[in-house]
Amino acid sequence: MKPITKETYLQWYEEMQFWRKFEDKLAAVYIQQKVRGFLHLYNGQEAVLAGAIHAMDLSKDKMITAYRNHVQPIAMGVDPKKVMAELYGKVTGTSKGMGGSMHIFSKEHGFYGGHGIVGAQIPVGAGMAFADKYFETGGVTLTYFGDGAARQGSLHEAFNMAMNWKLPVVFICENNGYAMGTSVERTANHTDIWKLGLGYEMPCGPVDGMNPVKVAEAMQEAIDRARRGDGPTFLEMKTYRYRGHSMSDAQLYRTKEEVEEYKKIDPITQVLDIIKEKGYATDAEIEAMDERVKNLVDECEKFAEESPFPEAPQLYDVVYEQENYPFIPHRL
Repeated sequence: MKPITKETYLQWYEEMQFWRKFEDKLAAVYIQQKVRGFLHLYNGQEAVLAGAIHAMDLSKDKMITAYRNHVQPIAMGVDPKKVMAELYGKVTGTSKGMGGSMHIFSKEHGFYGGHGIVGAQIPVGAGMAFADKYFETGGVTLTYFGDGAARQGSLHEAFNMAMNWKLPVVFICENNGYAMGTSVERTANHTDIWKLGLGYEMPCGPVDGMNPVKVAEAMQEAIDRARRGDGPTFLEMKTYRYRGHSMSDAQLYRTKEEVEEYKKIDPITQVLDIIKEKGYATDAEIEAMDERVKNLVDECEKFAEESPFPEAPQLYDVVYEQENYPFIPHRL
């Protein structure tokens, strides 16, 4: 694995801080009805992404996830201004304003969504890995899903075929404790979701999803296994979300005390503590990073606010174009 250095910790802090503040801004503008529909925020789960990015080869590896999907493409290299514009429904967004919050997508940067149907991305991720194996690209697909999606039948079909064909895929369950408002304890007679991999003799295990170092180590091992042709791995990232399932969630199923308890192991705080403990940055340098984060979030908001909405004819430009059916002209 690439060494985890002073620079790694500083990068982790600034990036995770940006992801958190980016979504805090989204929450604020959602209340102002500038972002419509559903909005599922990632606050608290940032270490899962930071650790994974450290282990990935972004030149050929891919990522696919569910609808809690705003900061992942940013980590993969997508311009955050375009991500915010997409959430605003603006034409300058990643999908020209037609995907919205739940369907961020960038083939250019290896990010394949953003899927609104619970668990739908699991077999799709396995299929992407099949393509990598077939075309010998050397790439690995990271396929994310939540603890609720782990109860979907499509997971078992994907696990079975991925093991049978030794596909270069890493399945990752981001277990944040609740499937919408239903606790893990109520969805099955077992709480160790990672053990589902045992039925397929798939390498599997739990990971501290609040610690980017632990995530990076587990992801590196899984990615290396997939890349050398030994097949998939299933990792259960034990994490927590500080906000509700979506912005419309009243969170009546948990106490404020529970949330505060998990904030004591906040991944951003953990990284910042190490930075201070080891003297990786002065207070002034940390303040400068925070200021850069604030300014970039402001830039994203300004870009989204000032961008135009799509024109109505765009509806015809993003559907299937048939050469012998010239009656609907396409401009894209």
